[in-house]
Amino acid sequence: MPKEIIISSLNKDFESIKKVDENSVEYWEARELMPVLGYLKWENAEEVIGRAARACLNSGQAVDNHFHHIRKMVEIGSNTVREVRDWKLDRYACYLIAQNGDPKKTEIAVAQTYFAIQTRRQEVFERLTEADKRLFVRGQVSEHNKKLFKTAKRAGVTSFGMFNDFGYKGLYGMSLTEIENKKGIKKGELLDRSGATELAANLFRITQTDDKLKKDNIKGSYNATQTHFMVGGKVRQTIKDIGGTMPEDLPAERHIKELKSEKKKLLKKSKKVLK
Repeated sequence: MPKEIIISSLNKDFESIKKVDENSVEYWEARELMPVLGYLKWENAEEVIGRAARACLNSGQAVDNHFHHIRKMVEIGSNTVREVRDWKLDRYACYLIAQNGDPKKTEIAVAQTYFAIQTRRQEVFERLTEADKRLFVRGQVSEHNKKLFKTAKRAGVTSFGMFNDFGYKGLYGMSLTEIENKKGIKKGELLDRSGATELAANLFRITQTDDKLKKDNIKGSYNATQTHFMVGGKVRQTIKDIGGTMPEDLPAERHIKELKSEKKKLLKKSKKVLK
């Protein structure tokens, strides 16, 4: 099987078991993650997690910020449950576990490649200009919005205008029309006039709503719309908690079409220079 397909499969499995806590922070539970990485015995899994935690400590990081020890109840049959140990891991912890796993395991080798690619993508993204970031994130928003609307349709949403507006109400604390009036922009221009930070907040709202509708198998237009509102509100609360600028207070940027046009001109100019 081609490596690209294997990595794509890992990405799907890895992201499918991701959870989001009450503060909208993503995390993974070790008992779900480790089998994906080829560790079926918990004793062996804990050994790898221990090495990863030590690597975290040696790098000068606070281990508790990335590896959080938890206990939970699991069913063991005959309507009985028992308490087991587990770990709540952030994305960095998952990366360290992959790096400290047994490279002879196909799953670990693939995971190491996967995280190397993800890290490289992040490095490239951080070097982008603000305009390039806007173009990139705007494209992601468009792509994931299409996925969200397909999911919403399957959930039974019929009024997509209302469904969309409630997502904005959750995130911005006001309707789309009120946002446009506050920012002094034309109708339908919000995402095309948003900066990279505002677009990123909307992207998180969109992807998390899509995930929740699917995971919780939410049905009915009302329930789906309320879910969109709730997720938007969670993202808004997270921005408040970290002391960020509320999205309605972020200034409108130049229209994304202008950036695309300038980029095309620069590409044409660079091609002429190279001839």
